[in-house]
Amino acid sequence: MKTKLPEHPASFARGNREVWEAFEELAERCHRGGPLEAKTRRLVKLGIALGAGSEGGVHAQVRNALAEGIKPAELHHVVLLALTTIGFPASMAALSWVEDVLRKRPRRHRRA
Repeated sequence: MKTKLPEHPASFARGNREVWEAFEELAERCHRGGPLEAKTRRLVKLGIALGAGSEGGVHAQVRNALAEGIKPAELHHVVLLALTTIGFPASMAALSWVEDVLRKRPRRHRRA
């Protein structure tokens, strides 16, 4: 399931259509390239974004995860697992990035 792109990547996609289409195709092939199930892939990608310290990457993975039915508690567990690998300050930054997206959800969906 595709989520709506934020303005900066959407603007890039509009201005670089062929590059964006190739990027999307590469992403899809990477997702299909191994035995992991969709939920596991999404949680792994969140962990990679956390470890890379990529705020935009975390935001994107959280949006995609929620669109795919992954629960906030599962996202929080990924941050908790990162604590002993990336450290407390980096984990707290990552938690704030996860919460950025969770706070933007409609109120009726926040507890899921």
